[in-house]
Parts: sequence; structure tokens; C-alpha cells
Amino acid sequence: MTDIVKTDVENALKTIIDPNHGLDLVSAKSVKSIAIENNAVTVKIELGYPALSYHEELKTAVEQQLKTLADIGATVEVSTKIISHAVQQALKPQPNIKNIIAVASGKGGVGKSTTAVNLALALAAEGANVGILDADIYGPSIPTMLGLSGYPESRDNKTMMPKIAYNIQTMSIGYLVDAGQAMIWRGPMVTNALQQLLRDTNWDNVDYLIVDLPPGTGDIQLTLSQQIPVSGAIIVTTPQDIALIDAQRGLGMFQKVNVPVLGIVENMSMHICSNCGHSEPIFGTGGGMAMAETNHVDFLGALPLDINIRIQADSGQPTVAADPDSPAAQMYKTIARKATAKLALKAKDFSTRFPNIVIQNT
Repeated sequence: MTDIVKTDVENALKTIIDPNHGLDLVSAKSVKSIAIENNAVTVKIELGYPALSYHEELKTAVEQQLKTLADIGATVEVSTKIISHAVQQALKPQPNIKNIIAVASGKGGVGKSTTAVNLALALAAEGANVGILDADIYGPSIPTMLGLSGYPESRDNKTMMPKIAYNIQTMSIGYLVDAGQAMIWRGPMVTNALQQLLRDTNWDNVDYLIVDLPPGTGDIQLTLSQQIPVSGAIIVTTPQDIALIDAQRGLGMFQKVNVPVLGIVENMSMHICSNCGHSEPIFGTGGGMAMAETNHVDFLGALPLDINIRIQADSGQPTVAADPDSPAAQMYKTIARKATAKLALKAKDFSTRFPNIVIQNT
């Protein structure tokens, strides 16, 4: 009786599709336990990505599905456990950082930094411990977008404490140089600065470090893809053909170095008039989705060209923090859940589970 009922429970759970990655709960290995006692079922669901706003919806869906089994009382628990995922070969995850996610665009001016900041805030709102690293050495914008300034604290004169805003740990070259100072550095200096910002910062148990990359596929991008352990990348583009051409180059770079592209975000997909609310696709339509289909990667979502997103970012109060219940904030949260849900399906990191083997002559 018990075995049959357990099989029935599993079959019922196979009918529930997680919208964040498109798999059913059993195939995604989200079902951690099924306990049956006196015709009462206790199911524990464990997601591999932050999704506090989805937990209750999922719990209700599972409970309703289990009620279709005759004379069964159901208790459903939903939780999240975030682990480290595999990085490039020959690299190991950074200490105190479980996963590094690069946010990239081939072209400047597509709203990549605004997207990166809001995705970081969205992941924090969904329950993750999040950091953001401003990798744009020549044009750091994260301090402005998060309303931060001043030098980071150093407690040992060797390493830096991340500056905190909205419960997000942050580091940027913008904290170390005067505003408006030109960074007249050659490539090697820039790449060394990036690695120091990453490795000399005392990150505190970060689930996801969002790295806001500068546009292009130059020294910074190459250093990140070859020397920094990255679990996945998100490509930001607009629907415009010129932006898509450059975004394709960025996507190709990550594919060449075996960094999984978690998906494509189409920014500025629709302009929303602040007076009448009329929507118009001034940069074209469908470009991001077509690019995703061509490259067999996920389309994570589309974001509007909305003056409020720009105003809030410029004022140091990004949309997800300033107006968390707005449609735009909900879009950012949806994209953040989808990206990390896709990452949760990727290979796990086992580098810390096995001791180093040392051969000695005895």
C-alpha cells in the first residue's frame, strides 16, 4: 500500500511544472522526501535557486495536486538551498562566493548596468545573499546607482570590506578614485585591478556575485572568462539590430570558453509614454527572442524603456528597491528567478569535496 501511494505521489508531482526552468518537480530533483504515514503525506520540496515569492504559490499547487489522491492528507514544505556550480576547467570557485554570474552586453548604452543592479536586488529580495562587482574600470556606475561613495573600510590594511547598500555587498573602482577622474590605464593594469577588486574584498558568504562587465569583448571580458571562476552569464541587449550584432559577439565569447549562457534579457523592448501610457517598440520587436532561439539559449524576459527605471537608478534608488511592487520590479524578479533556476540545473561543483591526493615515497 505504501509503495503504491508513494508512486502515486511521485506521479502527481510529475504533473507540476516549475515555470522558472520549465521542468517538472521530479525531473528537476526538487522533491527531497516523501513520507507517508496513516494516509497522510508529507512532501518536502527544495529549490536550488532563490524564490521566496514563488514558495507559497508552489506549496498551494502541490497541495491541490495531492488532494486529487483519494483520502490523503497533505503537508507540503518548500525551501531553497543554493550551492556552488561548476566553473571553467582548471579554475576553482572563489572563496566565500558560491556562484559568479557575469552580466554582459556587446554594446554600450543598452542598460546593462541598470539591469545588473536590479537583478542583484531581485535575487536578494528572493532570499539570496548577493554581491555585485563593478568590473567597468573605465566607467564605474554601480556607486551612483546604489547611492554609495567614499573609500571602503580596511581592517587589516591588506583587504577591503565591501560597501553595503540595500543588503547588497558591493565593490567598485569608483570607491577608490575621485569622481570624474579619468582612468588612463592600459589593458594589463585594468585586468590586474579587476582581479584585485575581486580577490582583495572580504565577501561574506555570497550566494551570487553579479559581475557588471563593461561593453565589448576586450581585456576585461577575456580575463573574466579565462581567469575568474564564472558559473554562468546573462546577455543584455535591445531589440535593435546593431545591439544584437554586438550581443552575439559577447555570447560567442562565453560559449568559446565554456561559460554557460543562462539566457538573454531584452531591455528597452517597449517605450512607455509617461503621459498617456502608450507603448511603442521604438527599437524594433522580437530581436532578443530571435537571438535566443538562434543560439538555443533561454529568453529570460523583456524590460520596458521606462523613465522611472532611469530616474530611480540615477538617484541611487533602483527600481526593485524603490518600488518593489511595481510591474518593472516584478519583471526583474521573474528574470532573476529564471536565470538562477537555469543555473541550478547545471553541473554542481565538487572541487571542495575531494581532498588533494599527494603521492609520497615511503
